[in-house]
Amino acid sequence: MQLSWIDWVVVALYFAINLSIGVYYYRKASGSVGDFFISGRQVPWWLAGTSMVATTFGADTPLVVTGIVFQYGIAGNWLWWSMALSGMLTVFFFARLWRRAGVLTDMEFAELRYAGKPAAFLRGFRALYLALPVNTIIMGWVNLAMAKILELTLGIKKLDAVMLCLGLTVIYATISGLWAVLWTDMLQFVLKMSMVVALAVFAVRAVGGMGALKHALNAHLAPSGSSYIAFVPDWTSGWFIMFLVYLSINWWASWYPGAEPGGGGYVAQRMFSAKNEKHSLGATLWFNIAHYALRPWPWILTALVAVVMFPHIKDPETGYIRVMIQELPVSLRGLMLAGFAAAYMSTIGTHINLGASYLINDVYKRFLVHDKPEKHYVNASRVATILVTVISAIATYYMHSIQGAWKFLIAVGAGAGLVFILRWFWWRINAWSEVAAMSSAAVSSLFLQSRFADLVTNIVRRYDPKLPMGPLDATDPHGFAWLMILTTSFTTLSWITVTLLTKPEPEWKLREFYRKVRPSLAGWRHIAELEGGERPQSLKWNFLDWGAGCAMIYLSLFGIGKVIFGEWVLGIVMIAGAAAMLRFLFWDLDRRGWESLT
Repeated sequence: MQLSWIDWVVVALYFAINLSIGVYYYRKASGSVGDFFISGRQVPWWLAGTSMVATTFGADTPLVVTGIVFQYGIAGNWLWWSMALSGMLTVFFFARLWRRAGVLTDMEFAELRYAGKPAAFLRGFRALYLALPVNTIIMGWVNLAMAKILELTLGIKKLDAVMLCLGLTVIYATISGLWAVLWTDMLQFVLKMSMVVALAVFAVRAVGGMGALKHALNAHLAPSGSSYIAFVPDWTSGWFIMFLVYLSINWWASWYPGAEPGGGGYVAQRMFSAKNEKHSLGATLWFNIAHYALRPWPWILTALVAVVMFPHIKDPETGYIRVMIQELPVSLRGLMLAGFAAAYMSTIGTHINLGASYLINDVYKRFLVHDKPEKHYVNASRVATILVTVISAIATYYMHSIQGAWKFLIAVGAGAGLVFILRWFWWRINAWSEVAAMSSAAVSSLFLQSRFADLVTNIVRRYDPKLPMGPLDATDPHGFAWLMILTTSFTTLSWITVTLLTKPEPEWKLREFYRKVRPSLAGWRHIAELEGGERPQSLKWNFLDWGAGCAMIYLSLFGIGKVIFGEWVLGIVMIAGAAAMLRFLFWDLDRRGWESLT
């Protein structure tokens, strides 16, 4: 792709602004580890929420959405649309609880909720597990996406592309921690959303408009057997079983960045950084609305155009980039590259900062080096930031498919999500419950994807003849569905058994946790009585808010889609229904108080 000197000036100016933000916040982030990793808990809801949205919009997102649309059509996006159900749980059940917990990282929660050596082991185990293998996989696929973009647009080799982008990102992330990440996220979100909308407009025009695009897509079915423009797959299609798994299991059972059951990761980090409980709830609500309802359609439209323009492309994930190269006006190419850089840097910057926070707060400071001045830990945080960056660069070379990495990570955590939800609402959950859930999920998932699982897969194949021979393959619809079903079943059985066979947490720890976090009376009744009687509970209204929130998301998402495809009446009715759901949510939150007991 040919760039003019003006394009290069635009790209250079973009990087200069980002680095300037990092320098500006250097002193503000240097006071303590809390300032470096959670901005001193002074972040307003709109900044924290927008940062969450920007983080989930990585350079990989348009590419993987394009790959999904090529294979499954629009309906394939239920892989991540289903996670809205989990996201809304976080808004109405967990956002205020996380903020009350007052921890620096979600790993630190282990020693708030549990006691003794098991709690300490869990904290260190989860911190290392998420900071290194899991965070490395996530950063690896984002690096891979940016490498594909730069290889196709500028002809830069994979190694050079990864090192260039990582180097620029790590500078501002190392200098000033979360403050720089938050404000650059705001800038980056505005830029990248503007550019993907512009690209979608030019792409649709290039194929003759929306009518011509629909006509071309209706002439063929996706490889999965579904219509390209159907919002829900036909029940006769080959991947309908996977769609059912998304809706019945995926959203509550699996750990996934940005949609962790019960909240976690960078979403929890932003909740910790919020000014108070109201800002914490407002941030997660805005994040889910923007993430699921407002952002997807520009990516999807460009992906559909790529299907029409490049139907036999070898790597479908690159279809998005090819449309950009072919159809974007020369005058906007510099801005578009800056937009991709923004998408990349917002995601990588967050995961660098998050991974370093786990290594320093939950491993280095907790277990290795105690009682040092805050300046020592801030400097160690900067070193950890560089370490996490280098490890992610190495991981990139072992990845070839972004969508495959997504599915692998979902499958490896299948079944553990239920523990992360129930630990807030059932006193009997203990530290070993979480250890059992995480380890059994990883072991069973990897086993089922290995050549040693023939006995199990042969039994399953009797009930599902469409399941391919060999180990369960996460990239195959039936393989992924059974991988989720079996892993979740084994994991759930394992952690429940371990919970009932091990001792509950000491009463003093349960009472201490209950006083600080004030979870619902449900599941904590005898602890509540010890603490002085019953507290008012509002789980019923929280469930109503959750249902209304999910309805709002899906009505908005599909209403906008209907309008885009010319079904104006139905689309407007659905959008009006979404507005009614939002009005109900604000009425209930105002009535009960945004900081009411959960």
